[in-house]
Amino acid sequence: MMDKTLVKRYAKKLDNFDHSMVRREKDYNLMLKEVIEGLGKSQKELPCKYFYDEKGSQLFDRICQLDEYYPTRTELRIMQDNIDSISEVLGDDVMLIEYGSGSSEKIKIILDNVKGIKAYLPVDISMEHLIKSAAQIAAQYKDLEVIPLCADYNRSFKIPLPKNPIKTKIVYFPGSTIGNFHPSEAETFISRIRRVVNKHGGLLIGVDLKKDKKILQQAYNDSQGITAQFNLNLLQHINNKLDANFDPQAYIHEAFYNPQQGRVEMHLVSREHQAVLINDTEIPIKKGESIWTESSYKYNLEEFAVLANRSGFEVEKVWTDDENLFSVQYLKTDG
Repeated sequence: MMDKTLVKRYAKKLDNFDHSMVRREKDYNLMLKEVIEGLGKSQKELPCKYFYDEKGSQLFDRICQLDEYYPTRTELRIMQDNIDSISEVLGDDVMLIEYGSGSSEKIKIILDNVKGIKAYLPVDISMEHLIKSAAQIAAQYKDLEVIPLCADYNRSFKIPLPKNPIKTKIVYFPGSTIGNFHPSEAETFISRIRRVVNKHGGLLIGVDLKKDKKILQQAYNDSQGITAQFNLNLLQHINNKLDANFDPQAYIHEAFYNPQQGRVEMHLVSREHQAVLINDTEIPIKKGESIWTESSYKYNLEEFAVLANRSGFEVEKVWTDDENLFSVQYLKTDG
């Protein structure tokens, strides 16, 4: 049962902490600018970070439980099977910073088994979801300092210091989210993490691996249509935030693997000729035209090691499942 007192406490913390930053990250004008710029490109696109309003976060949690969606259960199994080894590389007196914490389910495997975690800082763009998950973690782990931060991890933000001294800052970036970045963007993103953790820091990251095309097609086109709902909810989120007039029913979810680029692409395809009004900007969309909403790049281990090295890390440890569908990797700073 949700502890309402804790929920109120973390809601107040998030409201008071670095309020100017929260305003900037949630700023209407920033979202408006990114959405209109993306829809003005020859291949229309929308930033995938805007999937995650409260409903989008809930839908993604449901996706993670689907039979077809292998990444979550495979990653969880890898962590469960290798938690002693993971605990050893993480070490003691750690501040663990989770990017895109969502419901914080995966972090519980670490918090249940790694005794060296002194502070936990979940970072998420969805304030409502973050407040609830932070309260749940605080209620379950009463000796752990929990410091929630509502921010867009695609941008620089200030990391608050915990009350107790720590030796190491480690970023935890689970799932296959690193695949949402184009490779050059992934390098920039991981380089930014390198500056956050500084010397003697690390990055515990989930990396989806290249595999049979059929497995990928099924993972992003589930039989229940939850992924389609998740994709279409992006338009409703834009309607709600920007007072736009997208009709989600006028679009079809489409996802496919692009072998030349090594990525799964998600699109929303217009069923008809239409015009969308966002603020004072009218955007024509042709029948059959697509809006590119997400990429999910897949790597082999050698490719990702090269990316890590270019970003200021080196791969210290890799854990995979028996079928080599997915990997959990620990990267350490190179000094």
